[in-house]
Amino acid sequence: MNDPYETTETHLERLLGRALNSFDLPDSVVERLDSALAHDSSLHSSHHSAALHRSTYRHAYLLADGSSLTLWELVHNSGRDGARRHELYADEGEARLAASRLRPARGERPDGADGGQADGFAAIFGAGPEGPGHDNPDASGDSLDADLALLGRLLATPPLPPARTYVPDDSADHARRLLRRAENPDRPGEETAGLLRAAFAHHIGQAFGRQCPADVRDAAFTLYEHAFLLLDGTELSLWEVEHTATPDGRHMCEVYEDERTAREAMELRARVR
Repeated sequence: MNDPYETTETHLERLLGRALNSFDLPDSVVERLDSALAHDSSLHSSHHSAALHRSTYRHAYLLADGSSLTLWELVHNSGRDGARRHELYADEGEARLAASRLRPARGERPDGADGGQADGFAAIFGAGPEGPGHDNPDASGDSLDADLALLGRLLATPPLPPARTYVPDDSADHARRLLRRAENPDRPGEETAGLLRAAFAHHIGQAFGRQCPADVRDAAFTLYEHAFLLLDGTELSLWEVEHTATPDGRHMCEVYEDERTAREAMELRARVR
């Protein structure tokens, strides 16, 4: 990761140029990197299985004012073609969250797919990994029942979450980037965005996560609550649905103002084939 003949400027150009989400870095971070004098890169964590390879690298920079800045690079092969992809994050927690969302490329199965993964689908949905009622002698043959069972789980009320721990960490900018990456046309509007400019701490919790059989492919659904603490002491939550129930299997982010609407959106995505 460290090339003694590579300048910090060249290193940054290469790092930002290959990252799929470099546009999502806070503007303040990019501006500070303009004064980087030296850098050091190291492997922070790594996971390798038959279907998924991911690694997280820590890039530390010494700035002209004597301070330091760290970027976290996530490298993985979860795209459709299995090619290596790079993502950059200014916060270690966001990098960990992104790593936890990764799924193997379409058409591939994790380790133990012949047993554990298929059994997991059957135990949860009453069907094999190919979908409800597919070559399964124990299935009822009525895919509607399996679909209703799936939708019921998507709408099920989750257990009470543990107490929130708010972290003051550029929360207003986190809210801005969350709303910017939302692709649904009914995402929260300017009024909500205005309120979130007063956010000074936030907490991210996962409310739902499941690998679901949708059509003939596996679709991943994950629901996150982004809870924000505002300057006046009030709380405001945004609900993020991330899924791969898209025509090309890519990840899509949708953001809603309440949990019920978010779960109904997951139901709709699971229902549309």
